[in-house]
Amino acid sequence: MTATRTSMIRRIALSLIVVAMLPVTSTASFAYSSEAAQMCTDDAFKLCASEIPSIPKITACMRSNRTKLSTGCRAVMDRDLAAEKAHKVAAQ
Repeated sequence: MTATRTSMIRRIALSLIVVAMLPVTSTASFAYSSEAAQMCTDDAFKLCASEIPSIPKITACMRSNRTKLSTGCRAVMDRDLAAEKAHKVAAQ
């Protein structure tokens, strides 16, 4: 595979991961979406490549494989989930 094609595939996958990692209801998600993408792209390719491009399936796969995620990705996902829960509680 050429470097250009590999780069394009990684950019597309990165975009999908960013979207998949964003809590739907959280307005704070934009503050760390690039970090989530950076920390979780490799994990998504390793663990959930068969789910690309389905964003809901990638999200479910990443959550179900939480124990297999890299430390950085797990930390970002945990923080995102906590922010999502806090936002839901505040909205009630």
